[in-house]
Amino acid sequence: MFYNSMETLPVLKNGKSRAINWENRKGEKGKGGMAASELGPGRKGSPCIPKLTAGGTETLAEIEGPGVVQHIWITVTDRTSDRSRYVLRDLVLRMYWDGEAEPSVESPLGDFFCCGFGVSYPVNSMPVAVNPTRGFNCYFPMPFEKKAKITIENQNDEDVNAFFYQVDYCLYDELPANTGYFHAQWKRERLTEKGKDYVILDGVRGKGQYVGTYMALTTLERYWYGEGEIKFYLDGDEKYPTICGTGTEDYFGGAWSFATQEKGRTVENTYCTAFMGFPYYSNHDTFIHNDYHNDDQMPQRSFYRWHIMDPVLFEEDLKVTIQQIGVCHGGLFERQDDVATVAYWYQKEPHNPFGPLLKRKERWPR
Repeated sequence: MFYNSMETLPVLKNGKSRAINWENRKGEKGKGGMAASELGPGRKGSPCIPKLTAGGTETLAEIEGPGVVQHIWITVTDRTSDRSRYVLRDLVLRMYWDGEAEPSVESPLGDFFCCGFGVSYPVNSMPVAVNPTRGFNCYFPMPFEKKAKITIENQNDEDVNAFFYQVDYCLYDELPANTGYFHAQWKRERLTEKGKDYVILDGVRGKGQYVGTYMALTTLERYWYGEGEIKFYLDGDEKYPTICGTGTEDYFGGAWSFATQEKGRTVENTYCTAFMGFPYYSNHDTFIHNDYHNDDQMPQRSFYRWHIMDPVLFEEDLKVTIQQIGVCHGGLFERQDDVATVAYWYQKEPHNPFGPLLKRKERWPR
């Protein structure tokens, strides 16, 4: 078995540990850190991609299997200039398994690492950690039988300089017969439809397990926003789901609106834990300051929920939705907000192709 835990750390495994970065682009044995600098051979000669060309795609890793990607680390600037500011939503991360033509992972770079809105902030969870400053880490195991390919596309108008990354992986003689492949898909509705559930994931066919949700929520209406219930439609469910939660803050592991009273004011409390978190809240726009812009509106909130201890299993198909419901003066009401999400799951290949990714400027925050 290729999975790691504290309990299995002392058990010696058979495999070959490798790593890919810009100095050792093929992860070859005995060929790390060979590039020369002014300090001489093998002294930090090529630690990053010097430039991601505007409109171009760079292959970060291409690996022959069987193997498992164990850890991905990336860092990059969060903006090129005020004219082209949302780099973390302009860079698109994609992953392909076993030579497939359609990606199994497609997401703006920041959102994949639970940093929406084109900004970065600390995230401290088990599979995803973001450390100062823009140190993006992912520990979801990503197995592949024949081949793994990871790319980054720069849809920004400008070149992006100094893109650092490392892909740590292990090669094995074989993978367990019941191994699923890692998938992640980003979606957004800039204005949800009143009375209609936002769709986090749909069109999944085959056997698999759902392992996580990231949500970047921009509230467009007043009052409490988090009464919406998350629903899992499993294996033929139609009108009603098999699993239905009790509210948005409940699903993300909080309670009672995340709120405490401080000096007569209601304050939402952010938090990061191993499997669920509310790492980011802001009602202040750090990008725009002028006479026509009111900073104190359209608050932005980020949430994550990892189903690592409680994966949602499906045999035939899966659909995941969340309601947009609020409450004011004791009564529920249907809301319209701006919602973006990343769904994370494992399944047997082949998978249904994703729909088209929103155009670059349609991904920008309001």
